[in-house]
Amino acid sequence: MRVITTRQEMAQACRQTARPLGLVPTMGALHAGHLELVRRAREDNSTVAVTIFINPTQFGPKEDLGKYPRALEQDLALLRPLSVDLVYAPSVEQVYPSGFDTWVDPGKVAVRLEGACRPGHFRGVATVVTKLFTLIRPDRAYFGQKDGQQCLVVRQLARDLDLGVDVVVLPTVREHDGLAMSSRNAYLTPDQRWAAPVVYRALCRAEQLWREGERDAETLRQVARAELESEPLVEAIDYVSVADADTLEELDAIQGKAMASVAVSLGRTRLIDNVILG
Repeated sequence: MRVITTRQEMAQACRQTARPLGLVPTMGALHAGHLELVRRAREDNSTVAVTIFINPTQFGPKEDLGKYPRALEQDLALLRPLSVDLVYAPSVEQVYPSGFDTWVDPGKVAVRLEGACRPGHFRGVATVVTKLFTLIRPDRAYFGQKDGQQCLVVRQLARDLDLGVDVVVLPTVREHDGLAMSSRNAYLTPDQRWAAPVVYRALCRAEQLWREGERDAETLRQVARAELESEPLVEAIDYVSVADADTLEELDAIQGKAMASVAVSLGRTRLIDNVILG
């Protein structure tokens, strides 16, 4: 496993490697969800690259950039047994050199939900992903469904900018009690961790109603919200959404595929999750 820290060396390594090349972009603090993406990339490709970069441009001024977990040596130890070929772990200066001032506007799909709650977030995501795709030129890139809106943003930018990348989205990996795996779960206190499965439980309530034939989106939103509100440790509900699975426009009636998603705060920890209906 070759660990690379400069963009020049990474570009050269990717030009010389066997194809197809699969890329798993991460911000480190790896967990079982990340490792499942790496395993799938290993199955699909001759070469596997993983990036570990905490992207400062996708954090707002009041968000958790400073305390975001950093565990590079631990991450590398997790990746070595999975036969990863290349790990790109650049500094901020390598990704955003002095004078950097070009940004990718991800369009309408990024305006709602997380985009509304975290202004500028998806501009940072779209810009760094475009830079990584352009540098590494992967044939496939792997993302988890937990960040459902991010997956849509990345798919659209890959398509609209003709980046030649097949964006592969894998199902959310969950803890035994349903909590979606996330690096931010480490922030939860024991009491909050005990309460956190209410996020998935709320989505399951909505999904069960949908399976039983309910197609009124507002009814599903109300059921999910009521479940979240039943947990005293949920301090804020940013949104409860039942939206078109491709555009994220909120629905009145579900006719095709929809995404039910929520974002809540337990103390200072913000959790997001979603399920696909259909």
